[in-house]
Amino acid sequence: MITSQLPRPVTLYRANTPRYASTPLSGAGAARAGGRFNRPGIDALYLSLELETAVAEYQQTDSLLPPLTLCSYLAQVPPLVDLRRLTEGTWNELWQDWNTDWRSLWFNEHVEPPSWVLSDVVRQAGHCGIIFPSMIRSEGTNLVLFRDLFTPTDGIEVNDPLHVLPKNQASWTV
Repeated sequence: MITSQLPRPVTLYRANTPRYASTPLSGAGAARAGGRFNRPGIDALYLSLELETAVAEYQQTDSLLPPLTLCSYLAQVPPLVDLRRLTEGTWNELWQDWNTDWRSLWFNEHVEPPSWVLSDVVRQAGHCGIIFPSMIRSEGTNLVLFRDLFTPTDGIEVNDPLHVLPKNQASWTV
């Protein structure tokens, strides 16, 4: 594995479902069903290096953009495993499968996605996250931070200078 240090600080972006705007640093949504690099039960915060990538990742393949709450974050993250550098050095062969369709494997075929095994390796090595190319936007870059290995006090804060994000779910009661 090769790691890279992002600029310190780095601006990151995330499009959130409006209902969860009160928890912009949570990885609980990804923990419910799992994500590309997290098994169910593992809190993971998925972020993008570009605003456009965050929106594209949220939209996925929908023809129309669903409602969202877009947040920017200021972060200081330690070196992360960098899948943009797969052509450099020596990587285990399994790394070439990081981008398989994890949803299809897990939900349709009931097969453990290779990316989950890879994230286990990353976590066991003590790395708190992974930088990886966007599968939705070819020029985009994403990263995942494992919430049990990286906490807000480590160096990430949501940019909300006017304190407009809701503080709890009460904002969404009908």
